[in-house]
Amino acid sequence: MSRPHQGESAHRRTRRQFLSRSGKLAAASALAGVAIPRVHAAEDGTIRLALIGCGARGNGAVGNALSAPGGPVKLFAMADLFQDRLSASHKALSKRFGDKIDAPPERQFKGFDAYRKAIDCLRPGDVAMLTECAGFRPTHLTYAVEKGVHVFMEKPFAPDPGGVQQVIKAGEMAEKKSLKIAAGLMWRHSNARQALIRRIRDGAMGQIQLLRAYRMDPGYAMGPWNRQGSELLWQIRRRIGFLWASSGILIELMVHQVDECCWIKDGWPVEAHGIGGRTANSRDCSQNLDSYAIEYTFADGTKALVEGRYIPNCYNHFATYVHGTKCAAQFCVWGASPILTRTYKDQRIAPDFVDWKSEPEVNPWQMEWNVLLDAIRNDRPHNEAQRAAYADLASIMGRAAVHSGKTITWKEALASTFQFCPNVGSLTEDSPAPVQADDQGRYPAPIPGACSEI
Repeated sequence: MSRPHQGESAHRRTRRQFLSRSGKLAAASALAGVAIPRVHAAEDGTIRLALIGCGARGNGAVGNALSAPGGPVKLFAMADLFQDRLSASHKALSKRFGDKIDAPPERQFKGFDAYRKAIDCLRPGDVAMLTECAGFRPTHLTYAVEKGVHVFMEKPFAPDPGGVQQVIKAGEMAEKKSLKIAAGLMWRHSNARQALIRRIRDGAMGQIQLLRAYRMDPGYAMGPWNRQGSELLWQIRRRIGFLWASSGILIELMVHQVDECCWIKDGWPVEAHGIGGRTANSRDCSQNLDSYAIEYTFADGTKALVEGRYIPNCYNHFATYVHGTKCAAQFCVWGASPILTRTYKDQRIAPDFVDWKSEPEVNPWQMEWNVLLDAIRNDRPHNEAQRAAYADLASIMGRAAVHSGKTITWKEALASTFQFCPNVGSLTEDSPAPVQADDQGRYPAPIPGACSEI
């Protein structure tokens, strides 16, 4: 199967849809809050980028970086495991951005060690863009920080608690070196969501008692391995189907909304439990379940209900809601145009009961890059590593609760060093795949009561 995974295609569509809705707003506000540069990455002020992972997310992030105000930026090096993705990415970006793409063949690298070669092309003040599989993110982040360059890293940030520990340590190392780390939880840079957070903090909703988050769509079923070529590379191309490579479908999609719940509560959950399963006629060969329902509990007893379902011909929904003692709120609903946050007169979430709404949302993918590059040029503190790692850990905690059938506490998750693939940093093209298919090409799915991920 040579086409991009369905999850990647869906991500590109939603990103394009958002950009088409918010382009005018982004242009009008691109310079908002960006100071005049005084500390530059180089004598001419150019910040160089190294793109590690040339898929849809990487290409989108390059576009945001090159569109940011404040000074010149160019793509200087590229790395990927696959030559076709590397070549296609370079061609598309060159067509769109012209001479801002300065990554000739000698600075295009392929293979498991390509990330090192690309990062080695950078100077202090430049940015390593980590947009490959989450399974490799901790290894690549650690190397970038050791080399003394700033980092943008896409979500998810690690597939397991052991990887989260590495991200936290790399973030601490970056703090000591005054390096900037931006994490791809772009909704934290949403002006609409920030406005509702301010109202929540000011008491406009009263005490928050319940959060509800949904990500339901037609699904991401994977076919069997064709037993041709490298099974490892086959899995990486279909990363969303494998826990070791991507965290699996739940966290690939839901880490944003778990992070939103934690942002609203200004804290991390103390425990989680949940249920999940597959349809009786499922032919999915991946490690994912078709449905997840997680109940998180925060320190004050507040509950967050997080539900994901990935089955065709069912009700679809992508939203986060907040219920306080005074009223309810819509924190996000994907597909609305323009995207707004809003509060209601009581607990009824309906157009007739709206009593406040935010300004339309400005492109948050762009804003996260505006903030990062401004922090680099003006030496402002900017390190999202620990917050990103904790958002990932909260998501992992919920996934582990469903997969194991047990209640998982934050304390247990934070202390865990479990890894799906302990040797991920030393994989080569000749390495065996971390999980093996059965004689029907199917991979082991989690079994509650027998599975452990913490």
